[in-house]
Amino acid sequence: MSRILVIDDSNAIRKAIRRILEPLGYQVEEAADGVLALEALARDAAYAAVLCDIDMPNMDGLTFLDSLQKRADLPRPPVIMCTTHNTFDKIQTALSLGASEYIMKPFDGEIIAGKLAACGVQS
Repeated sequence: MSRILVIDDSNAIRKAIRRILEPLGYQVEEAADGVLALEALARDAAYAAVLCDIDMPNMDGLTFLDSLQKRADLPRPPVIMCTTHNTFDKIQTALSLGASEYIMKPFDGEIIAGKLAACGVQS
């Protein structure tokens, strides 16, 4: 069973994503910000993918991406940004910092499954 790390400061959003991913056969881990996500990646390299919000306290999603790219000691699973930002500038910045895909909120299971498949991630 593939493990997915979900990074979002909203507990409700994390739970909603969990309710989408678990029936698709994924095991879900959660982090409330980028700092906690980097710690999770440092503890365990077995994540098949990361779903990450942009707007979070402590460390936002773009800073998380930048930090991940600078940390040679951490694994680099595909990162799919899940956010309400739809400006070309934000999307381009996220992709230039290493995001593999970009999903606009609100989203559903079909969209998430499609983006995971596009990244080569299977449950």
